[in-house]
Amino acid sequence: MSQVEIRKVTNRKQLRQFVQFYYDLYRGNKYAVPYLFSDEMATLRSDKNPSFECCEADYFMAFRDGKMVGRVAAIINHRANERWNINQVRFGWFDFLDDMDVSTALLKAVEEWGRQRGMTEMAGPLGFIDTDREGMLVEGFDELSTMYVNYNYPYYPVHMERIEGMSKDNDYMEYLVKVPDVVPDKFAKLAEMISRRYGLRVHHFTRHELIEEGWGRKVFELVNATYKDLYGYSQLSQRQIDRLVGDYIKIADLNLVTAVMDGDEMIGFGITFPSFSRALQHTRDGRLFPMGWWQMLRILKWHKTDTVDLLLIGVLPEYRQKGANALIFNDLIQQFQHYGFRYAEAMPQMEDNEAVRSQWQYLEARQHRRHRCYRRIFQ
Repeated sequence: MSQVEIRKVTNRKQLRQFVQFYYDLYRGNKYAVPYLFSDEMATLRSDKNPSFECCEADYFMAFRDGKMVGRVAAIINHRANERWNINQVRFGWFDFLDDMDVSTALLKAVEEWGRQRGMTEMAGPLGFIDTDREGMLVEGFDELSTMYVNYNYPYYPVHMERIEGMSKDNDYMEYLVKVPDVVPDKFAKLAEMISRRYGLRVHHFTRHELIEEGWGRKVFELVNATYKDLYGYSQLSQRQIDRLVGDYIKIADLNLVTAVMDGDEMIGFGITFPSFSRALQHTRDGRLFPMGWWQMLRILKWHKTDTVDLLLIGVLPEYRQKGANALIFNDLIQQFQHYGFRYAEAMPQMEDNEAVRSQWQYLEARQHRRHRCYRRIFQ
């Protein structure tokens, strides 16, 4: 068998080939969800992604006998490294055939790239920032994925376990929650009590308030405040926030975006979207044309799905103990009932974040997927 050849992406045509590899590898898999091709390209381009103001990256493809057999992104987030006092290169967009020579060669390329820039360890799968997909799937291979998390074959973690020095660094757990017919007393009564005691209230912003009056930016400034101590978090800049407002706030159904206010101050939020998983599976490799746009529009405008994705939920630390989360869930559950959603996908939560994971005990929920980040110290 011929050796694995590693090639660095150097032009737009090769970047498209890098992105296309995922669709080719998972075509026909009933659990994998194609990501939007245009989003993938924009994220990986330094002239499109504002994360490059604090990151640098290169992309590598693996070939054997002239055929592409794997890919990986090497990323350094300097802002995160400074925050956590580490010299770490991240690996992401990591996909490969079931061939140890391929996966090993790709990670070696990341290590060499990182070493040349003074890095002393690698970790991943990670993206540029936390709104990118994180972690390798290690449980839940027979569960439908979402566009917000990585899906991979079961052999991926087997490879990681065989690579010397590679070990678990962090696990994310995900839950599938049944939308109840009636809001549980735990949420309903607590929401009423804390509204009365602390004067907190639920608010649904208008598009004008979010875009023109700047409340959309304040949502992601609140993300910075509430997520700042989470694994590997990198503070969002104003340019990054502006992009996220465009990606999420400008197209969201505002009935599915809940804010909690203390007077004129926003102290908590919940951003949810109807699930695009099935719609994306009907696109041609994540392309919106010729007919992919119609599949997405059916979900975005008319909610033609039985599942809603809980994308981002955050409450300022000083209000968590007051039970402000109950206001968010009390309101969102009612919105879900109104739209006829039967299930909610709770996005990844850190394994050791008991405070967040414990809230699912009041609902009919099952932990159905787990993603893992690995770490390796360079020798």
